[in-house]
Amino acid sequence: MSSTPNPTLHVIEHPLVTHKLTEMRRVETPSERFRQLLTEISFLLTYEVTRDLPTRDERITTPLTEMDAPVLVAEPVVISILRAGNGLLDGVLRVIPSARVGHVGLYRDHETLEAIEYYCKFPPIEGRTVIVVDPMLATGNSASAALDRVKADGPADVRFLCLLAAPEGVAQLHRAHPDVPVWTAALDDHLNEVGYIVPGLGDAGDRIFGTT
Repeated sequence: MSSTPNPTLHVIEHPLVTHKLTEMRRVETPSERFRQLLTEISFLLTYEVTRDLPTRDERITTPLTEMDAPVLVAEPVVISILRAGNGLLDGVLRVIPSARVGHVGLYRDHETLEAIEYYCKFPPIEGRTVIVVDPMLATGNSASAALDRVKADGPADVRFLCLLAAPEGVAQLHRAHPDVPVWTAALDDHLNEVGYIVPGLGDAGDRIFGTT
C-alpha cells in the first residue's frame, strides 16, 4: 500500500487522504459517514488529478490594479462509472462546479468478471480533457470498457481517478490503455478469488448506498 515507480500511477499519500481512507476501511463505519468521507477524499484527489491542467493569461482588474492572471483554457469533463462513481462526483464538482458530467453504466458479471454496459450518455468531449471516476479499480475490466467508450468520442486527454486500486486492475488498465494515467489514494495488495480488493473496504457501491 505504498507508492510505485510506475510513472502513470499516482498514489496520493497526503496525511488527510490516508487518515480518511482508514476511517472508510473500518467495517463499523456507517453509510452516512462513508459517503461524507468519500466526498472529502474526492475533493482532495481532484486537486491532484487537475494539477497540470493548461491555463492561459487573462487581463483582469483587481481592487488595486490591472494584471495578467491565469485561467483554465477549458474545464474538464467528468465521466462517472455507475453506480459507485457517483459517490466521487460531489467532491469533484465542489472543486470544478461548472464541469460537464457524463455517465456510463457498467456491471460486473460475477461469473466472468467482465464488464457489461447498460447505459451511456456523454456531453460533448471531443478535444477536451476527460476525468473518468470510479471508487474501485479492481479487475480493471469496467474501467477499460468505460475508457473504450470515452476514447471513441475523441477526447484530447483522458485521466482515471479512483479511491483504491489493486495491482491486477492497474496492470489490466495499462495493458488496454497505456496512455491513461491513474490517480488513487492507495494501491492495495491483491484481488481475492471473487475479484474484490484486499484489504480494501468491501463493495464501495453497497457501502455508499447502504445496500447489500
